[in-house]
Amino acid sequence: MSTSEMGGKLWGGRFTGSVDPVMERFNQSLSYDRRMWRADVTGSQAYARCIQEAGLISQDECDSIVTGLDKVGAEWESGVFHVMPGDEDIHTANERRLKELIGEAADKLHTGRSRNDQVATDMRLWMRAALATLGEHLRSLISVMVDRAASEIDVLMPGYTHLQRAQPIRWSHWILSYCWMLRRDHERLLEQARRVDVCPLGSGALAGNPFNIDRQALASDLGFSGITNNSLDAVSDRDFVAEFLSWGSLLAVHVSRWAEDLILYSTKEFSFLRLSDAYSTGSSLMPQKKNADSLELVRGKCGRVIGKSCGFLTTLKGIPSTYNKDLQEDKEAMFDVYDTLEGVLQVANGVMATLKVDAAQMRAALSPDMLATDLAYYLVRKGVAFRTAHGLSGGCVALAERQGVPLDRLTVEDFRSVSPEFGSDVLDIWHYERSVDQYSVAGGTGMTSVRAQLDQLRQWLQASGN
Repeated sequence: MSTSEMGGKLWGGRFTGSVDPVMERFNQSLSYDRRMWRADVTGSQAYARCIQEAGLISQDECDSIVTGLDKVGAEWESGVFHVMPGDEDIHTANERRLKELIGEAADKLHTGRSRNDQVATDMRLWMRAALATLGEHLRSLISVMVDRAASEIDVLMPGYTHLQRAQPIRWSHWILSYCWMLRRDHERLLEQARRVDVCPLGSGALAGNPFNIDRQALASDLGFSGITNNSLDAVSDRDFVAEFLSWGSLLAVHVSRWAEDLILYSTKEFSFLRLSDAYSTGSSLMPQKKNADSLELVRGKCGRVIGKSCGFLTTLKGIPSTYNKDLQEDKEAMFDVYDTLEGVLQVANGVMATLKVDAAQMRAALSPDMLATDLAYYLVRKGVAFRTAHGLSGGCVALAERQGVPLDRLTVEDFRSVSPEFGSDVLDIWHYERSVDQYSVAGGTGMTSVRAQLDQLRQWLQASGN
């Protein structure tokens, strides 16, 4: 690289030697940060207006810059932007092309600005839009789940602890358990969006801007709710990236757990549901196989997201004050997690909307022993202390096992041999709907409780969509 070529770089004025081509490739980020072209154009246009108001450029120069940047953006939009070998990043590429279009006025755009505050601004603008998109995907998935829970509210299934059949529940109650997890994820997303929504532009390289620009007006022009309060912190702050990766990790964990349940429920061992062919694949060897690859990929990509979060935190922990080149690692992690989560949420939406439930098979998996707790509750309602009632219920289970019969095949005399508190009405216990509907307290699996959950989530969906 010649001296003149070095001088053409944003930082090349004091350099006289050439850059090793390997270093040139190692240093560039345009291959991935080009996707921030819109944010970079928008931020630069706002900065041009800001420095015009400060008297640093004329109105004609400002108009020329803004119009030229529109043309740069149009080239990116239409896919005809021509990348040059010296374009290190999206900022360099856009400024180089702007100068080709409008001439010397482009050289004034960077007055008082550094790539340090420029990239921090671009990333916040990009992430603000990205969070809005993910929020809509998340709301859409919750909406599909709520609709499904409402339409299949009469379907009963086993509830599990330790992957062992525990008590009967509504299929809808299982669906809604994940709705509440995802709603918390959406709430955390909104909290993060608030912290992203501050403008670092005007912080310079690290010390601030010496030209008395109006940073509040600049932030308002870009739609930010406020400005950063310390220039040293502003140019090196990547908390919003780390928080996004952390948020994405927890969301991925929730969706991974959901996928794991459905993978199990779709196996022949359970046969509770069938996935649509649109979200399944086959085996290259075994023609009979129908694999839940969509859900397995959803589950697998959780590790990818968590890995990005862990890796970026490790990058951050050793960086000294203000901007250091290590921070260039922020964008690939940010983009990858966004792309991964966008795909995961859309696939999850499709799976949930198209799967077929086998209500009869779910009900067939219920068994009388799952109502053993109901025996204890029966005794509690007769005035027996719960610990005593629990032991007596266990005695009934043991008696049924000794006789080699299901729990509901014990006679009234059998029950009374365990405790005289059992009356003839003990035989009324063996009714799954009645068992489920006793859990009518808020948050329970009873019909009234599930309907209340549906109402709450519908109201939230309506309010959060405004």
